[in-house]
Amino acid sequence: MFSTYKPQDVTILLKDITGLVEPLGTAEREKLIQSGRHYSEMLPIEYEPSEKYLQTYFDALNRYAKITAAAVKSVAEKIFRDKGKNIALVSLARAGTPIGILIKHCLEKNFPCEVAHYTISIIRGVGIDKNAVNFILERHAPEEIQFVDGWTGKGAIQRELSKAMEDFPNVSAGLAVLSDPAGVAEKYGTNEDFLIASSCLNSTVSGLLSRTFLRNDIIGAEDFHGAAFYSELADKDLTYGFIYAIERHFDDTFAEIKNSAVEMNSGLAEVRCIAEDFSIADINLIKPSIGEATRVLLRRLPWKILVHDLHDEEHLGHLYQLAKEKGTPLEVYPLKNYKACGLIRSLADN
Repeated sequence: MFSTYKPQDVTILLKDITGLVEPLGTAEREKLIQSGRHYSEMLPIEYEPSEKYLQTYFDALNRYAKITAAAVKSVAEKIFRDKGKNIALVSLARAGTPIGILIKHCLEKNFPCEVAHYTISIIRGVGIDKNAVNFILERHAPEEIQFVDGWTGKGAIQRELSKAMEDFPNVSAGLAVLSDPAGVAEKYGTNEDFLIASSCLNSTVSGLLSRTFLRNDIIGAEDFHGAAFYSELADKDLTYGFIYAIERHFDDTFAEIKNSAVEMNSGLAEVRCIAEDFSIADINLIKPSIGEATRVLLRRLPWKILVHDLHDEEHLGHLYQLAKEKGTPLEVYPLKNYKACGLIRSLADN
């Protein structure tokens, strides 16, 4: 277990590549990605948040802990109704892992079931880690498997998962998430675009693990996809602080979670409208949802951040702060499914 996750919470089906890959700066990495290098062949230098940004994270965590807990309970109940007493949660590393732990704890607390939890890699444009899926299928019946992620952006990972499961026809490609503004998930806590606080940070809220990595000089044919462990950040690890902050609200009495009228796959249609309005040829440069816009500011070269409102401190305060630190302009846009959307700078336009 090369992480700060407790072994009873998750089995990590990733190869430890710590020290084998030199992280790259954002500008260099972005140039390589836009020239054709796949993002999974590189690791970014981890963004170290300022004290002011950390404060916005803690504020967001406190503000959204209750709705996050309600979404966890809602999706856990749907999983139990579908899967029954034997459940194998398979979270998609890395953002899905703390969400998978929350769902596991919620299921075990509230329902008569046995819950295994694995985390594996899926990479846009490449696919899922088939070695990891086969490992799980050696231990669990296909109908027990439930894939888990945190939220949906434009639905790219759900489409990647659906394509990958064509090779595993007995395994459901249905995804369980807390927030599904894209309208693509099989099970969701809400389709409202709300802030899941873990999206505000990188490895320090994800067991100190990097995002997943796949390059054939380091990852062999029989290996799991890789990840690095940032042990040097141990004193900044907030992983279980996030998990426990949500779990404290599991016993709360919740009002019904708000859901808007989100049509299936409507997120992708909205992204295509944004692409047309901003003359963006590659929709991979468009990252809708609060979580994805946050990631653009943390890991990519942002061009601008679209927001539904310039004064929505309650939902977007952390984005305003991070955009200010990065010198990234905010622009009001009539978003429908989302409250924010990140646009990545096209280096071809420079």
